[in-house]
Amino acid sequence: MQVVEGAGAAPAVAVSRLRVESTAEPVGVDVAAPRLSWIVEAGANGVRQTHYAVRVEEVGDAEGASPAVWELGPVASSATRSVDYAGSPLKANTRYRWRVSVSTSAGEASAWSTFRTGLFIDADWAGAKWIARRGGTVGRISQPAPVMRRSFVLNRPVVSAQLYVAAGGYADVRINGDAPDRGVLAPGFTDYDVCVQYDATEVAELLHCGINTLRVELGRGFYAMLQRNIWGWERAPWHAEPCVRIALLVEHDDGSRTSVVTDEEWRAEDGPIIFDDLYAGESFDFSRRLVGIDDARFDDGPWQPVVTVAGPRGALRHQRQPPIRATDTIHAVSVVRLAPGRFVVEFPRVMAGWVTLTIPARARSKVRVVYAETLRADGSANNDDPADYYEGRFQTGEVTFTAEGQSWSPKFSYYGFRYVELTGWPDEQPPTGDSVVAHCIHTDLRRTGAFSCSEPLLNEIHGIVVDTVLNNAHGIPTDTPTFEKNGWTGDGMVAAELMLMNFDAHEFLAKWTEDIVATARHTGIPRVIAPHGGWPHDWGPTPTWNAAMALVPQWLHLYTGDERSLATHYDVLAEHARLEFRRASSGIATTTLGDWVAPETPPGGGNPEEDLRVTATIFLHAILSAVADAGHLVGRRGESQEFRVLAGQVKQAFLNAFYDASAGVVKGAGEREFRQTHNVLALAFGLIPDSGRQAVADAVANDVVQRDFHLNTGALGTKYLLPVLSRHGHSDVAVRVALQTSFPSWGYWLANGATTTWEHWSIESRSRGHYFLGTVDDWLFHDVAGIRPLVPGYRVFLVSPMLAAPLTSATASIETAMLVVSVGWLQTIDGHEVHVGVPVGATAVVRLPAGHVTILESGGHRLRSYSEPREKSPPQT
Repeated sequence: MQVVEGAGAAPAVAVSRLRVESTAEPVGVDVAAPRLSWIVEAGANGVRQTHYAVRVEEVGDAEGASPAVWELGPVASSATRSVDYAGSPLKANTRYRWRVSVSTSAGEASAWSTFRTGLFIDADWAGAKWIARRGGTVGRISQPAPVMRRSFVLNRPVVSAQLYVAAGGYADVRINGDAPDRGVLAPGFTDYDVCVQYDATEVAELLHCGINTLRVELGRGFYAMLQRNIWGWERAPWHAEPCVRIALLVEHDDGSRTSVVTDEEWRAEDGPIIFDDLYAGESFDFSRRLVGIDDARFDDGPWQPVVTVAGPRGALRHQRQPPIRATDTIHAVSVVRLAPGRFVVEFPRVMAGWVTLTIPARARSKVRVVYAETLRADGSANNDDPADYYEGRFQTGEVTFTAEGQSWSPKFSYYGFRYVELTGWPDEQPPTGDSVVAHCIHTDLRRTGAFSCSEPLLNEIHGIVVDTVLNNAHGIPTDTPTFEKNGWTGDGMVAAELMLMNFDAHEFLAKWTEDIVATARHTGIPRVIAPHGGWPHDWGPTPTWNAAMALVPQWLHLYTGDERSLATHYDVLAEHARLEFRRASSGIATTTLGDWVAPETPPGGGNPEEDLRVTATIFLHAILSAVADAGHLVGRRGESQEFRVLAGQVKQAFLNAFYDASAGVVKGAGEREFRQTHNVLALAFGLIPDSGRQAVADAVANDVVQRDFHLNTGALGTKYLLPVLSRHGHSDVAVRVALQTSFPSWGYWLANGATTTWEHWSIESRSRGHYFLGTVDDWLFHDVAGIRPLVPGYRVFLVSPMLAAPLTSATASIETAMLVVSVGWLQTIDGHEVHVGVPVGATAVVRLPAGHVTILESGGHRLRSYSEPREKSPPQT
């Protein structure tokens, strides 16, 4: 029996969270038809939006009403997502305000917001040129990072000013000595032959009447890297010396405008950063610091004219993903003296970022800083490069101090670390928590999801997964902040869903989808790293990793309601799907990247000993099915049917080659043992006939039990193992796997001191900061809490909590396109109590044990499920 109770509150209605291109009051929007979105909040249950109207106005100089550039509605619709602007062409660098008015079943409401457009075409840059330091690199020796500056006069008060910065590499900008709020390691990293990102920032508060200075210091980033690395970034087709293009566009109180742009009038000098490399680190010399660099007076002195350069070849586009920022400050937990002047500083967890050093000594001191995730046997920081990925130093900083109290931190590199080893530190004044402070540096992804439950171990696992994702968010999802910093497509693919549940990751992943698509422009087949710098190693064929190009935008659509990524890239997705099918052999694919880092593989990584064709064919089927869905969505119905037919052919070929219906298992050629991943993926991606699904799931559960409730999966299988078990009557088995503390398990990591998720199940794992085995987080949200989207954007979502012992409670919430969906359940004396929060415009389908299904409209709801016999199928050893 169930009892449903609704929350009784006052029927107030409000419109909030107005967004343009998924951003609140953005600056720099350069999309011709930006998407406008909002949410409706209500104090009563069952409220629905019935109509909406939108008005967009250009904000002029005069106060009061402005003529509309677009008016829409009232439109009879419950949609609050992806209403595309369709008015007069938007002007460059112009402020607009917009209002949304809604009618609901409980009343009306409206709200205003603003946005400012960016620079649409080259002419909008007001004559700004690409500039660089005269000269350049001599041989293999990196010159100091160039500092370039310009003084200018503003004769009238400033009412608004926008700073637009594009760079080949990184650009650290100062206006009158102050940093605009544009983040660090900026602008974002791309394939510079395809796209060059610029950032846009309001900076009026940094300017004043009279003489002002504009300064920029350039870092190499991936654009101008010099040190040899295995991925060949130093040989990328776009490779050149760092360069920058800046437009500072100022509006005065009388309506007049001043433009300050990069051109031949700028001057350059070598700065105090004498070396910078994303893998090697950074070196700084205080004796080279340019004193008075931000003085209003422009002194020619040693400054030399800059040169204008062609700059990167890619199209200039506004940086859509959030900026990289310093988000947290973390203090040391211990300091150990290894030798005179040599100390190791330990922090409470692995992180990505850097430390700020404040030197206590008066004398000149040269301090070497080594960053590491682990320690060597002798207690020193382990920054070894055992695979010889890099030429020269690795994970190292150097700073020459010249006076007491000087502080320094890097600008153009970041590190993965828990330990910092300092050599050359004044021995008589050991480092302290105040003199060595760590900063977490990553893309500023807003936290939008939460999970907790009655099992502390699962809460710990969830926590380290979240921290590891942030450690690997640097404009793109990376595969380790220490060893690679690359956007491996398979890695980001398996974690995309957990990113979308825990963070506002829409723009972050939509941008990365563009990077993946860019890698396919030459052959139609995406590369395994995106952005890609021309690494000559051919990993192909890799449908397992290539599937990211179709699955990531498909999940963007499912979780956020955004179909634009699928629509924009559909032709590329379709071409790729056909090519993958053609290079398969009678529907059977192969790959060089299988279920990477399964437990029996070496700690450095590798494929398990299994038939790689099984997993490859499953992902070929996934690619074809995803593109069929995309074709239907964008109105390409004929092509959609074409891909459905191809997917059906692959499915039949798979069943003929690998599925033993009589035994109820999936097995590859020559395999001597049961492979959990093969069977789990075949179920998860719908290749097993309905009549055989339970038998295959039972076989998976039996294998888990025979392994003493342990998994045997790598990066691809781990994501789906526990959900498959839970949804086929084996929740008890799934929970026991999740709560394991012996090898291989997440609890084994924690038992061995993990503070983040690792690259391998083994304690000898190379990296301690890798998220692709942390996809158990999908199961925590989808199954333990029981929240799953059924219709894109959570317009309809399933609530089906697992309610499995020894768990006695769980709660989860996810901020969606319409507001927060939430589920909480608690075991009671006579059953369970379940709380469900449904946003306005959404519907929840609640499925509780014993087959009860309840449909809930918007509002807060409490349901009680009384104890009844439940079907169980415990596996037998």
